[in-house]
Amino acid sequence: MCGIVGLLSKARPELDVKIGEALNELNHRGPDNGGFEVYSTPGMVGVLFLGHARLSVIDLTVAGHQPMHSIDGRFTIIFNGEIYNYRELRAELIREGCAFKTDSDTEVLLSAWSRWGKACLPRLTGMFAFGVYDRRDQTLTCVRDAFGIKPFFYSVDSETFAFASELSALLKLLPVKPPVNWQRSYDYLVHGVYDNGSDTFFDEVCQLSPGHWLEINIATGELIRLERWWRPVIAECNELNFDDAAEIVKEKFLNSIRMHLRSDVPLGAALSGGLDSSAVVCAMRHVAPDYPIHTFSYIAAGSNVNEEKWVDLVNQHVGANAHKVLVTPRELVRDLDDMIRTQGEPFGSMSIYAQYRVYQLAKENGITVTLDGQGADEMLGGYIGFPGERVRSLLDEGHPRQAWDFLRYWAQWPGRSMATGIKAALAEWTCGAPHELLRMAAGLNKVPDWIDSRIAHEMGLAGRVKRFHSGEYANGRRMAAQMVNMLTQHGLPGLLRHGDRNSMRFSVESRVPFLTLDQVEFALSLPEHYLVSKAGETKHVFRRAMQGIVPDEILLRKDKIGFEPPEKEWLISIADQAREWLSEDMKIPFIRRGALLAEFEDVIAGRRPFSWQVWRWINFYRWKACVAD
Repeated sequence: MCGIVGLLSKARPELDVKIGEALNELNHRGPDNGGFEVYSTPGMVGVLFLGHARLSVIDLTVAGHQPMHSIDGRFTIIFNGEIYNYRELRAELIREGCAFKTDSDTEVLLSAWSRWGKACLPRLTGMFAFGVYDRRDQTLTCVRDAFGIKPFFYSVDSETFAFASELSALLKLLPVKPPVNWQRSYDYLVHGVYDNGSDTFFDEVCQLSPGHWLEINIATGELIRLERWWRPVIAECNELNFDDAAEIVKEKFLNSIRMHLRSDVPLGAALSGGLDSSAVVCAMRHVAPDYPIHTFSYIAAGSNVNEEKWVDLVNQHVGANAHKVLVTPRELVRDLDDMIRTQGEPFGSMSIYAQYRVYQLAKENGITVTLDGQGADEMLGGYIGFPGERVRSLLDEGHPRQAWDFLRYWAQWPGRSMATGIKAALAEWTCGAPHELLRMAAGLNKVPDWIDSRIAHEMGLAGRVKRFHSGEYANGRRMAAQMVNMLTQHGLPGLLRHGDRNSMRFSVESRVPFLTLDQVEFALSLPEHYLVSKAGETKHVFRRAMQGIVPDEILLRKDKIGFEPPEKEWLISIADQAREWLSEDMKIPFIRRGALLAEFEDVIAGRRPFSWQVWRWINFYRWKACVAD
């Protein structure tokens, strides 16, 4: 796990200083080793800098230093991430005649690229963002893993191509700080949408989308190709019965856990008490009976979102060394600006502060690597079970009675209702103008009072975010299509960003063993009722797969909380400080500050229901003050 920076520039003056400043921004990602190299050839448009900050996890010797060069001198790589199946790939490459000088996964990746080129990418089990300089072809190829677990930001213009693992480092490479992306800001503030595309909160700064690669012509400095290397398939495989499917899910998950335990430094797990993190911890014990497991948990003591009893149950089941952290609103105020700078861009709610503190706790207890349950909901039919999409799939297939029965059974679970299910089904049934009319009738298209619509219009801002509609993709596989959307566009990318930045803030590598191509592609091939049962049970096949590994009490849970703090209570506790923040003139053109403050007071006084909207205001205001300005 590391941080990477790169700069191709037509101008040389003071570039060494810029690279050094960018690497300093990544010290927390790579405190163990670092440096950069400069490359210049007669055919190059300018000079190329490649820099690396290393957190040593596999092969702790200096042999793992980057940039790393291929034995023949053709390729140079800088790499952020882990290749978990590096041992298997290394053995295969040796059989094909490759030689190795180190025990690092970086050299395996470099050798795989040298041998197979881009064809190696689907063969990698891991998380990665890397750049490869090809001296022969005079190209720089940059790649991001299928799910975007590892970050990759870049900016390209007529003079430079710059990239980095974090926005703060990238900004050090640019001649001036780019302006705020007001469309992205509007979408975030009004709709709560972020991390759903290649754009960022800064104009002219992009992130390489999950499962994509780009290629730069070193001779001209031009971006010559930007392509997708992984595209999920949602076609159903009808050959397996439910029990056989559950057995395969089990074996694939346990194998992933085995590979994710490969580490030369101390390793633990983030444990919320929910099914996903509990399955990770219990699987660790299943595949490694003697491994000393350390778990790290946030405890919302005295709150109705407290998960401590479930955390304790899992810890007792596996004999873990348990570490817990309690969080107070005063601590949130103390750490908020640091967390916002850590994230680089605004985020959805303050729930990630609990995660921030969990990784801090891991660091304080000498743990460098943690395993996390992220991604299971999106690939296995979690959350509330995709009722709209599942109903529509059944209707597509000509099963109206089954659709009604599913909706009726689904609504009987805690936190659900028939009204909610019908609304979800109607939303899925309609698209375009009918959908917008329904939203208007429900009052959902109303522009908030604290938005100045006239100014937003004058700025050319789009008022609505394009809605994903599964019908555009696959009849009878609506739920699978929505799962792909959440895996790659709307949902998981933001969660992965939170986890990466929070963990790396404390030089902790967070691994996500659910997110391997092998597991995701298999899950997406299953019948939808294997994922969400006919009775509305989420992660149906995974619950069956984990029988005998995870305690039945966890498998039978019908609620889901996770690292969820009591955000309403926190807001009321820090109302004075929040009011002070929101009273500052942050020069956001389309916000009517008086109306925003009035709505804030209504929420605090209980005249309006609490929503995450208030936290988004606070988040954006502090981001504007700490990062953008």
